[in-house]
Amino acid sequence: MEMQSPVKDASRSSLSQEDRTQSKPLTLLVEAGAEQIRYARVLEKGMLLGLLVLFLSFLLYVLGVVEPFIPLHKIANYWSVDVKTYLHSTGVKAGWSWVGLLGYGDFLNFVGIAMLSGTTILCYLAIVPILWRSRDSIYVALVIVEVIVLSVAASGILGTGGH
Repeated sequence: MEMQSPVKDASRSSLSQEDRTQSKPLTLLVEAGAEQIRYARVLEKGMLLGLLVLFLSFLLYVLGVVEPFIPLHKIANYWSVDVKTYLHSTGVKAGWSWVGLLGYGDFLNFVGIAMLSGTTILCYLAIVPILWRSRDSIYVALVIVEVIVLSVAASGILGTGGH
């Protein structure tokens, strides 16, 4: 008695060789939820805006429209030093002190960087109303905790990090 395999043998298939070679790959359709679409839209807009600000601020810097804090002819002197030495040598303070230096071209580009890194927080905040309306309290709580964690980490109030 011959055992039949649960997997069909291609040679015994009712499809002709021509039909097998012309078959299309299986496509799975997965629909994104409303919160995923909102997150993605906010992420896309935040990313594009952050990149635009980063690009424009860099142009202002390299074209000399905004004077740099560190003169361009001295910048190479700092490429090989560690952060602590750089901060001490230049008089720049660690953390959010760069906000006070936004009038300088070499610090102006930090705005775009901050926008890009803060986009995730905005994305999370944008989905809270959708999660709330769907009564998904566990995810609302998780998102709120995530926003708090990211905000506290970005604030530097815990005194942690590389500075």
